[in-house]
Amino acid sequence: MAKSNVNKGKGKSAEEIFAGFQNLRSEQRQLANKISELEMDLNEHKIVIETLQTVDKTRRCFRMVGGVLVERTVGEVLPELESNRERLPKAIQALNEQLARKGQEINEYIETYDIKVQRTDRAPDAAPEQPAKSNVLVASG
Repeated sequence: MAKSNVNKGKGKSAEEIFAGFQNLRSEQRQLANKISELEMDLNEHKIVIETLQTVDKTRRCFRMVGGVLVERTVGEVLPELESNRERLPKAIQALNEQLARKGQEINEYIETYDIKVQRTDRAPDAAPEQPAKSNVLVASG
């Protein structure tokens, strides 16, 4: 997907430059995935907290802690969940800042090594000339 036309910089080969670029992109994707995971956790926390607030505080409930299912009461679990819910937005914000820095790092890497990213443009969603069941391949260009 990426090519290096000019080998500027620290005498790296095209393969090393490409591997470095792929590594940076991989780190960026991992950060984005972690942000998505934490946002889902935040939504789950909100739903569980809303549900538990309507339940008797002495009612027993189960919570997964480190892969182990622990029996507790709603009164014990609810404050822990609320505390976690308050911390999650801060963690998400920190990861978003890291993601922005990683994007800048990738852009600097692209400029440093004169990397040309080849994007495959998708054809606009247009009505096909042939019905979908006709199994006809139309090559344009």
